[in-house]
Amino acid sequence: MPSVEIVLPALLGWDDAFLESLAFSVMLHLGTLGALLLYFRSDWLRLVPAGLAVLRDRSFAGDPDRRLAWLIVATVVPAVLAGLLLGDLIESTVRQPGVVAIMLVVGAAILWLTDRWGSKRRTLTDLRLPGAIGIGVAQALALVPGVSRSGISISAGLAVGLDRPSAARFSFLMAAPIVALAGAYETVGLLREGSAVAIDPGALVAGMAAAFLSGLAAIHLLLRWVASHTLTPFVVYRLVLAVVVLVWFLAP
Repeated sequence: MPSVEIVLPALLGWDDAFLESLAFSVMLHLGTLGALLLYFRSDWLRLVPAGLAVLRDRSFAGDPDRRLAWLIVATVVPAVLAGLLLGDLIESTVRQPGVVAIMLVVGAAILWLTDRWGSKRRTLTDLRLPGAIGIGVAQALALVPGVSRSGISISAGLAVGLDRPSAARFSFLMAAPIVALAGAYETVGLLREGSAVAIDPGALVAGMAAAFLSGLAAIHLLLRWVASHTLTPFVVYRLVLAVVVLVWFLAP
């Protein structure tokens, strides 16, 4: 549940039912998924056949790609369970700017602590099932507004000892199946119930294109940054945004 979907319309005074519609959300998910699949296309061209080979051979055969593919699958389970069990409750009770501000600060603290104290001695070849499940559980916390999916999963990766590039890369790889499932779930709901508002094809295309291009840029810039820098700028960004949201929320 991206906090920007709550914060940006509130700060800018947007009151457009279409921008909050299921159809628009589906397009945003498709744009983001396209960016994830395109940027990591070489990884997926290895990982998908490797994952299927495990089903065929019932063995990892010492292949790191086979193991990584199924570690990614393992991270999906906590998020799916959390979404099915708690998604509606969270959607109806905590989708508020005040909650976003609090969780922005909490997320900033977690990111700073894990970046400062994580050992950063492991790469993806060193990741094991308990660590992957832990990262998956952390990803499930992104259902709460203000908890960045990438931020919390990178924090969890650092907490289990991954170096920054590995934590960021794993975060993006594990995002693809989650975004695909979320998009598929919303598409089924849209087909079953129809759209409650008039659909603007131009706005759908623009939203999808914006999600795709911004996704590509964010992935590229973050991976380049973490190769040789700390995550402190992202901590500061979250704190500044929390202050902006809080000031707006408390303003008469």
